[in-house]
Parts: sequence; structure tokens; C-alpha cells
Amino acid sequence: MPKHGLIEFDAVLAIARRGSFRAAALELGLSTTALSNVIGKLERQLGVRLFNRTTRSVSLTDAGRNFVDHVGPAVQTLHDAMGAARSQQETPSGTLRINAFATGAREVLGPLLLKFLRRYPQVHIDLVTEGRIVDIVAEGFDLGLRSADLVPSDMIAIPVSPPRSFAVVASPAYFEANGKPRVPTELLRHSCLRIRLPNGALHRWQFEKDGQPVQIDVQGPITLDEASLSRITVLNHVGIGYFMESDVREDIEAGRLVRVLEDWTPSLAPLCLYYPSRRNPSAAFKALIGMARSPAR
Repeated sequence: MPKHGLIEFDAVLAIARRGSFRAAALELGLSTTALSNVIGKLERQLGVRLFNRTTRSVSLTDAGRNFVDHVGPAVQTLHDAMGAARSQQETPSGTLRINAFATGAREVLGPLLLKFLRRYPQVHIDLVTEGRIVDIVAEGFDLGLRSADLVPSDMIAIPVSPPRSFAVVASPAYFEANGKPRVPTELLRHSCLRIRLPNGALHRWQFEKDGQPVQIDVQGPITLDEASLSRITVLNHVGIGYFMESDVREDIEAGRLVRVLEDWTPSLAPLCLYYPSRRNPSAAFKALIGMARSPAR
């Protein structure tokens, strides 16, 4: 949602940052029409056009660029001041925006975020999942969630997950018909699910044993870019899949899927919530950080 008292400025900065009225409206929790009306009103007050608009694109005018350059730092200072005032409240409330990748979000949703919401019902969490790694400060997020080895060095990171690993799995029926691979190279004679990364590249399955890494460019009948689709596919006996272990843990425990090559999939870096150093954090922010740091939760 737009921050109280600064909607016109937040609107301009969000459109400039996103390059789209629609994307900025989603970020601010407004309809596209409402956002357009806010910008139109501001442009009439200023007497200049801030954006060039076509049916396909939005770009800043020269006046718009000058406006953003001058207003951006001032708006951040005002938000900091308002945040400092809100931080004095005793009851956590308001919105926390978190950027994460989908698998990581699934891992912490129940154990951390939903538990947090039950404890602090006046807080709203806006959780955005995407494959790309974003600048959480520039994109307007309070926190990010990524593997520890992907957290920027200038951020404060809090581990929030148990040990993690990949898992290579298929249905019992598939392995009964085709046998089990004993080493990663034997995957090349199996039907495997190919994985497309957010940048469009095909993922090579990663393995390691005794300090020796191995990458396998598997082959198979289907390429997918979402773990839930891959899970459905392996459960239907199409082939072998490569997952975060947490995404198929229940299927393995129930016997719906069988794990192989476990000794080739060592532990990975833990998931971390991360954030920039900040003065006067809100009560909601402090409460979530405190819960994340607590071993008991």
C-alpha cells in the first residue's frame, strides 16, 4: 500500500522504478486507474508532464527525470522520519514487504511467517516471489529471503532454515521399469525432467562427492520452470526429477517418491532473511527479526 501522506511522490517513484503503470499500481496496492488519476492530478498541479505514455511503454520526460532526482532522496528522508515515529508504537502493525524465491518462501511460510501473523494479527505481510535476485532497497522491500551464499555482502543476514539439500527422485513405478541410477552420469540413459531457470537458460543438475563437483545436462521429454509442475510430472511416472528436498519431503516419507543419489547431494547453505542496516525500525519489523533470531520461535 502507498505510505501515508506521500502518495503522489510514491506513485512517481514507483512508476519510474518499475517502468510500468500496471506494475507500480500492483506495488502500491492501487488500481491502474487510481494511479493514473494521482499522476494526472500531480502533473496538473506542476504544470508539466512527468511521463511520456504510449500503449506499449512509459518513460520519464526531462522534467520527470529532474523531479525524480530531486524528490527521491527527500521522500526517503520523510519515510525514515515517519518510520521513526511509528517505531515508538508498542503493538506491531502495518505492512512488511518481503522478496523471496518460491522454494524458499514455501520453506519459511509455515514455520516463521504464518506463525508470526498469528502472534501479531495487526501486521500484514506482502510476500513477493520471483526467480531473479533484486535490490530490495531499490525495489521497496523491507526484507529479502535467499540462500546465504546469495545475500549481498552489505546486508545483515539471519539464518532461518535447517540444513537444506537437493533431492533426485522418481516414482517407484518408474524405477521398477527402468532401474535406479547409481552415479550421476547414469542419468544420461534415463528420462529426466529438464529445468528452465528464470533467465531462460536450462539448468544442469549439480552434484558433488568427496569434494568433486559434477554437472549433468540431462535429457527428457519435458522442460518445466516450476517445482509444483515437476512434482506432478514425476508422480505420474514420466521420469526423474531434481528438487529442493523440502518440496518433495512428504512424498518421500509417504513412499510416493523414491530418492536416489543422496550421497551425491550434500548440504547447501541455509536460507537467510536479510535487510540493510536501518535506524528506527518499525515495531513489526523488530518483532519479525526477533522471531527469526529466536531458536524456539
